[in-house]
Amino acid sequence: MMISRTKPAGAVSAAAAQASEKRQKKLPKLLDFVAQRDYMGAMTLLEFNRNAGKSDEESDLWLAYCAFHLGNYKKALEEYKTLRDRGSTNGDVHLGLACASFFLGMYKEASAASEKAPPSHLKNRLLFHIAHKFGDEKGLMSYHQQLQDVVEDQLSLASIHYLRSHYQEAIDIYKRILLDNREFLALNVYVALCYYKLDYYDVSQEVLAVYLAHFPDSVTATNLKACNHYKLYNGKAAEAELRSLRETASPSFEYASEIIRHNLVVFRGGEGALQVLPPLVDVLPEARLNLVIYHLRQDDIFEAYALIKDIEPSTPQEYILKGVVNAALGQEQNSKEHLKIAQQYFQLVGGSASECDTIPGRQCMASCFFLLKQFQDVLIYLGSIKNYFYNEDTFNFNLAQTKAAIGNFQEAEELFLMIQSEKIKNDLVYLSWLARCYIMNLKPRLAWELYLRMETSSESYSVLQMIANDCYKMGQFYYAAKAFDILERMDGNPEYWEGRKGACVGLFQLIVAGREPKESVREVLSLLRTAPNNPQVEYIVRVIKKWARENRLAL
Repeated sequence: MMISRTKPAGAVSAAAAQASEKRQKKLPKLLDFVAQRDYMGAMTLLEFNRNAGKSDEESDLWLAYCAFHLGNYKKALEEYKTLRDRGSTNGDVHLGLACASFFLGMYKEASAASEKAPPSHLKNRLLFHIAHKFGDEKGLMSYHQQLQDVVEDQLSLASIHYLRSHYQEAIDIYKRILLDNREFLALNVYVALCYYKLDYYDVSQEVLAVYLAHFPDSVTATNLKACNHYKLYNGKAAEAELRSLRETASPSFEYASEIIRHNLVVFRGGEGALQVLPPLVDVLPEARLNLVIYHLRQDDIFEAYALIKDIEPSTPQEYILKGVVNAALGQEQNSKEHLKIAQQYFQLVGGSASECDTIPGRQCMASCFFLLKQFQDVLIYLGSIKNYFYNEDTFNFNLAQTKAAIGNFQEAEELFLMIQSEKIKNDLVYLSWLARCYIMNLKPRLAWELYLRMETSSESYSVLQMIANDCYKMGQFYYAAKAFDILERMDGNPEYWEGRKGACVGLFQLIVAGREPKESVREVLSLLRTAPNNPQVEYIVRVIKKWARENRLAL
């Protein structure tokens, strides 16, 4: 059966042709994608053309360019290598090869490739950064002198200042460029990042808002905003920023996925660290440092040390973390060598001009003096930053130990009791110091109850020894006698018997002086009766019984 037509075939063909022509006009071109920073779209178009046999050297160069700007440096490197191997004479090939190698951390290869590239400002800037990576100060100064007063060169200089932790110098350059180029909105992100590094998180947020008002979907800016929220508020507030980013971000910003996954681990307090961070250790410098922090929090000191031992620190954070790891290992192994290394690292940071007046700098000096057992100096530095850490358990723990070490047991006790962390409260150092504070503050019963709550172990034995000796020294003979009694039954050391005997005599003297209730004499006799046959003990017991009869005490 024939299907009837309402329009002639020719008319349909004309309409289809017109629609096809209209669609072709609407198809985006390569430069449209690039102008919109949609490098993924540009790469898709270029690869489609390549598969259709419409590729040439220029489109291959564009493909490498887009891959580079998408953060896919490995792909860019492969494209540039292919062009080089084909014998391309385009000077951009060797320079592109050098740039891709640099971003992959292949600095020797980057240097070798750049030597084959023709002279240019970009080449000089690249060699400037390579010299920084190699620690070549002479080369760094040489390339520095070749920089000109143009935006690209000045931005490169600012980045080197940033990498060398000269954040204020970088800010000065960025602000100077912004004065003449208000449309360079991205520089606000760089300025905000410098303020973040200087711990001025509020200022960083204000500067960042200028850029985000124009580009709210920026991954880099939103990620920095999340980091500011983490520092100013908490991990949940930071994660909320990244959650909105995942919902709205353009796929062209895939390059930031690794740092976002890394930051989420930090915001979540280390959750997923062992799954996310190890593959990023050689990609993001912060990943190694945060993995070290994770291991320290899990008390995996040897894992932390293995990760950081070969790092030559170049930033305050690296010096601090290496100092903390060495201090922890030194205390674990009772190693004076590691403790000395830790003390030196702390002193380097705390004594530096850039860090001496910062909170981390003062913490470092406090740690340095703590390891040197110069506790009066520790107190000066911790006291200067106390208002920033009022409810911080670790800070209060260190301050409490310092107060106790200089004999200020009343304030030390108050600080110890402010601590909420169960991990710290179960630590032997905490238990020992708190028991000592109770004893020195004339509260031996609380020290004794602290011991009774502990499970039988080498740690409880250590606390018991301290209670016995400190109570004896402070004239708190009742609890000294009880402690020495248990110690003797556990160990049988004759010294413990001597301590028990002396404490019993001391307690009896307090009873006679009216400083202890008379009824306590029964406790004295009970403790002495368990002693081995000893003429001295028999004499002491006779004296006590005689006094009891004279005072009409029923024994």
